[in-house]
Amino acid sequence: MLDVFSRRVVGWSIGYSLHTSLVKEALQQALALRRPLAGLLHHSDRGVQYASSAFQALLATYQIVPSMSQRANCYDNATMESFWSTLKTELVHHHTFADLSQAGRAINDYIENFYNPKRLHSALDFNSPVDFELHSSHK
Repeated sequence: MLDVFSRRVVGWSIGYSLHTSLVKEALQQALALRRPLAGLLHHSDRGVQYASSAFQALLATYQIVPSMSQRANCYDNATMESFWSTLKTELVHHHTFADLSQAGRAINDYIENFYNPKRLHSALDFNSPVDFELHSSHK
């Protein structure tokens, strides 16, 4: 899960398949970190895991408004797709992981020790997501 305002990764999960439990876990991490008010907009692509009744029920429980990309409109989800490209380019393509657990540890390290606190973004006036949030007057 990515906070579009600051580009900060606020929740994530890893698995061998795109099961609904992965997106539910990522959302629960994001909710624990952010504690948003009712009315938060959750944008996603049209993946079956996001459209599932279990995930939609979780959104409803927290009064989160679902928003899905239109069919064949790749621009709706461009911010998240950009993150995936960055993660692959800066981490995944440079390593061979022995197993899912090793990949998960590397991704966690990348997110928590580089991407969120240090990686500069042109969209954030060349601040990291953490610095942008700390210095933003739009909190």
